[in-house]
Amino acid sequence: MKTQRTKAKAKDDKDARKLVAQNKKARHDYLVLDTYECGIALTGTEVKSLRMGRASLVDGFAQIDGGEVWLHNVHIPEYAQGTWTNHAARRKRKLLLHRVEIDKLTGKLQETGLTLVPLQLYFYRGRAKVEIALARGKKEYDKRQTLREKQDRREADRAMSAARRRQRSMAR
Repeated sequence: MKTQRTKAKAKDDKDARKLVAQNKKARHDYLVLDTYECGIALTGTEVKSLRMGRASLVDGFAQIDGGEVWLHNVHIPEYAQGTWTNHAARRKRKLLLHRVEIDKLTGKLQETGLTLVPLQLYFYRGRAKVEIALARGKKEYDKRQTLREKQDRREADRAMSAARRRQRSMAR
């Protein structure tokens, strides 16, 4: 008989996200305005390949076509033990969103310079999910400024931790 503690732990393990792939370059190249979590329609061999932790979101983008959201250029390699039922590695995949969200995205994408970019691909409660972002492309000087701010923040943190270490050593 399971105790309350082990039941709670089992539920937490089931609820945890299992990250398969993430697109780190997207946050560097784009200014993320809004994010959406959506399901993804996959075949059996794609799911098995994802469970092995194999995918790449680098060139991926999402597009609204005919009132449906489609994910393009996401690379999920063929499943090694797959037979004739194997999938194409870069096929377009349907994203599962509510109609209200799709209509909202359609309205926002009418603005110039906005695009849908996948940020993460993960399993949540046994289901494959994709986090997509409504994003605007950054200019080159924006990217340099972001890197400079990140570097300045890192240097300030180092200086503060060094000062704290000196204080602790003098107090002893």
